[in-house]
Order: sequence, then C-alpha cells, then structure tokens
Amino acid sequence: MIRGNYHAQVTPALRVLSDDQKALIHGATLELLRRTGVRVLVPEVRQLLKKAGCWVDGERVRMPPHLIEWAIRVAPKRVVLCDRDGHPALHLEGHNSYYGTGSDTPFVIDAYSGQRRPAVLADVANVARLVDALPYISFLMCMGIASDVSGAISDLYHFQAMVSHTTKPIVYTAWNRQNLEEIVAMAEVVAGGAEALQRDPFCALYSEPMAPLVHGQESGEKLLTICDKGLPVVYTPGLITGASSPVTRAGAVAQANAELLSGLVIGQTIREGTPMVAGGSGMMTMDMATMLASYGAPEFMLDWCALSEMSHYYGLPNFGFAGVSDAKTFDQQAAAEGALWVMLAAQAGGNLIHDVGYIESGLTTSYEMLVSMDEFIGLTGRFMEGIEVSEETLALDVIHQVGPGGHFLAEDHTLRHFRENWYPRLLDRDNRPGWEARGRPTLGDRASARVREILETHQPPPLDDAVSAALEVVIHRAEERVRQ
Repeated sequence: MIRGNYHAQVTPALRVLSDDQKALIHGATLELLRRTGVRVLVPEVRQLLKKAGCWVDGERVRMPPHLIEWAIRVAPKRVVLCDRDGHPALHLEGHNSYYGTGSDTPFVIDAYSGQRRPAVLADVANVARLVDALPYISFLMCMGIASDVSGAISDLYHFQAMVSHTTKPIVYTAWNRQNLEEIVAMAEVVAGGAEALQRDPFCALYSEPMAPLVHGQESGEKLLTICDKGLPVVYTPGLITGASSPVTRAGAVAQANAELLSGLVIGQTIREGTPMVAGGSGMMTMDMATMLASYGAPEFMLDWCALSEMSHYYGLPNFGFAGVSDAKTFDQQAAAEGALWVMLAAQAGGNLIHDVGYIESGLTTSYEMLVSMDEFIGLTGRFMEGIEVSEETLALDVIHQVGPGGHFLAEDHTLRHFRENWYPRLLDRDNRPGWEARGRPTLGDRASARVREILETHQPPPLDDAVSAALEVVIHRAEERVRQ
C-alpha cells in the first residue's frame, strides 16, 4: 500500500568534479595565494590586507591559508536582490538559478532593419523593456555601450535608462570610482535612502580583477566604495585559457579560483559581511586559429561547470553564463549554443546567470536571441522541476479505472494536472498544414515578431516624477564635471 504522504523528487543535476578533485583544487588555490600571491594596485587595500595578516612586498600580496578560510566563513552564503519596489526577487544561494542579460556590447542587431550597428542609449532602454516583459528573464544588465552620449559617463546614462524601464533587479557596471559613487547616489534616490538601499538592494555592482592574478586600480577602488557601503557586488574574473591562464582545465580553474577567493578576502577585509557573488567566472577558451575567445567552446562550458562546483563547495553564490553564442546573427548555431548553455547552467547550479542575448562572442546584442532564450529558460525551468512521485502522481487508481485499451482524456485526474505541462510561446508545435497556413515562420521570424510586439506595446511602471528629476540632477552634475 502506498502511503498518502509519500513524496520523492530529485532535481536533475550535473557534476564534473569528484570530491577528491575539488579538495585538490582547493589545496592548489591556497598554495597559489600563499606562494605566488596576487598584485594589488591600490595602496589602501594593501594596507588593509597587511593589517589582516597578509605578507606584502611592494604590490605583491601573499595570503595565508587561514585568512582565505576566514573569508569563506564570514562571507554571506545567501545574497538577496530585490526589485525596484524593495520586494525580494532573487535569492542567490544553493542551486537557485536566475537568468539575465549581459552588459556593455559595442554593437546590436537592429530590431527592425536586422542590421548590425553601434549601440545607442535607446537600445539600453529597449532591452530593459524587453526584460521587464519577458517572464523567465529575472534581472537586467545594460547589454550595450551607448555611443550617442558622453563616453566618460555613459555608465550613468545606462543606469538611468535601466532603472527607468524595468522594475526587475539590476546588475550594473561603473567605469571608475567617481562614477560608481554617482550611480550609488542614484540608486539611493530610487530606493528611498542609503539605509533603504542597503536593507533592500535592487542592484549590484559588477567588477572584476585582471587575469592573471591582478586586482587593479579601478577594481580595487570600486571595491573600497561598494564594500564600505555594505552593498552587493559581483566580483569574478574574466580570463582566457591559453592566453591569460594555463590552457589546461585544472590549471585554469585553480587560477580563476585564486582570483575569486583573493577578491573575497579583499571584500571581507574592507567590510566583513559584504554580500558578494564571488563564485563562477568567465573562463573563455581561445581559438588558436582565429585568436578569438569562444563562447561556444565545450572547454569553456566544462571550466565554468567546474568553477561553479567549487563555489558550491564553499557555499558561495556564483555568477554564470547562458544564452550566448559565437554566431554572428540569430541562426541555428545561435539557438543551439544558447539553449545548450541554458540547460548546462541550470544543471550545474548557476545562481546569477548572465549574458543571455549575446552573440558574436560577446560583441553584439541580439534582441531575437534574448526573447528566444527566454523561451528556452522556461523549458529548462520545467525540466529542472524533476518528477514528483506520490500517490496522486502515480495515479494507480486512475490507471485501474481506465484499464487496458481505454483513454485518459475525460478523466478528472487529467483535467487536474494537464496544465502542469509547460507550453511554448515561440517554439512550434503546430501541424504542417497549420504551419504552412501561417506562412511557414521560422523561430527567427517568431522571435522578431515577439520583439517588435513588446517594444510597441509594453510600458513598464514609470518612476515617480520626483525620482526621475533627481536622477536628471545627478546626470547633469556629472556632465558638468567631465566638461571641466
């Protein structure tokens, strides 16, 4: 007899490292930071690390193993990002996976002409509106470097455009410490003050060290600012295996892990308890034939999965990749590589999974890629729910009642549960006559139509007029500053 409360469900998962391999990588990481160390270019950061027990020789900082273990222990294991209204939206911990766009591509594929062109500020706003409307995209990065505003403060314009056109959480970039301070001031206006922003942060800074093993001037200064404020920061390296790291998988993972954990030490030394997404990394593989960093390389996928496992080994939230491709337009290659990344990121336990909508190895934003990957994220989310096994779902009484040769279409059990199946919006399930009657549309055709529909009809909730005016004041002052 089956118990009425019996329930067993296992979420599908991927594993590429054994427990012994993770222990070896951890040990190698500690040895790298003890023996080789890192370069730290900000004197104030070096002084803090020296006081904490590091060995400092000029710009070279070597870290004792106990300090690494301390940083892992005190860093928050759960980072929460809220929406613009202060409601919790992203719980970055465990195997919770949230997908969002990337940032700072110089080019976009125009939504109407289909031509590749330089990104402008309207693209940043348009991507924000798409993200606001798409059901499975959970957070926003700016996706484009606006070429039609002052380059010195384009990051401020990006933030203003993003926060004005979506209520979803934002991960932003800042060109330097001064700009970061102004962006934080804008965020505090939106949140209702510094304390409100710290309590219910709707945005997180993205910054990174330089491979191999360098914490640069700007990244160090930005860490001083953001950690002092107690605000969330994503701090992960972007290395290219064979160029700025060893070409071998284990060596690349160990170096990236050292860059991650040394950054964690810096952040926690500045302010213990700073919420940091300090797991996962951009570990792109160099194609030695073209000298390009490949987003579709299986080695990149394997390296990132390994580093994601290391973040789970430490219990730290991690940064991931999905919906990306080396293709130059949204075509079969883009869909295949992007969808593979989406499933892989979920199974490997990525938390804050970005770059959805990137093509051309991260140089170009594709609106069609973004909306189609939203569909694949929905499909993947249903797969990751796994299979519920209970008396209700085993349905033995229903099977017995229908019996051999019957059907289940009219059963109450079917009516209760068929809506649990996932249904696509873009992927085609029509029969051939129906598909031909609709003009034989491809996935690209349907994605393009969906993009235009959202851009022409969706209006996100606006900011209060007073808040919008206050953001304009910050922008105006920044413009005056850079003109001096």
